[in-house]
Amino acid sequence: FLNDDPSPPLYQGNYMPEVRKELKICEAHSEKSSIDEPHVAELKELPPHLEYAFLEGDDKLSVIIAKDLSVEEKTALITILKFHKRAIAWKLSDIKGINPEFCTHRILMEEDFELAVQHQRRVNPKIHDVIRQGVIKLLEARLIYPSLIVLG
Repeated sequence: FLNDDPSPPLYQGNYMPEVRKELKICEAHSEKSSIDEPHVAELKELPPHLEYAFLEGDDKLSVIIAKDLSVEEKTALITILKFHKRAIAWKLSDIKGINPEFCTHRILMEEDFELAVQHQRRVNPKIHDVIRQGVIKLLEARLIYPSLIVLG
């Protein structure tokens, strides 16, 4: 069954396909991570129980922490976050192994396309109160914030 001839059998002529000798030459580029070149973040208004803390300088690598932590708790939390700051994806390119184009959403439109606003649809009145109570529970649990939702 075994022979010393490494060539393929006659009926399998293309068993070893020809490999192209031409290779494309591409320039390697790597975006520097946010740790190496931190950018100044645009700070937005936070709910009253949250505040910004910075892991580098007075305006770089911002994180959001609870405002009611004690000084010792804040110091311990910021120390741990500083130690593990490379584990935080500060921007999309910091996530290794995921192509940014995979995560980027694009809306392709024709040049002469006119934008249209879709009006909000009404909820069935029978379940409107159930939804309202669910939203109120989420608000009370501080999982959502009033500035991000519309009741009514």
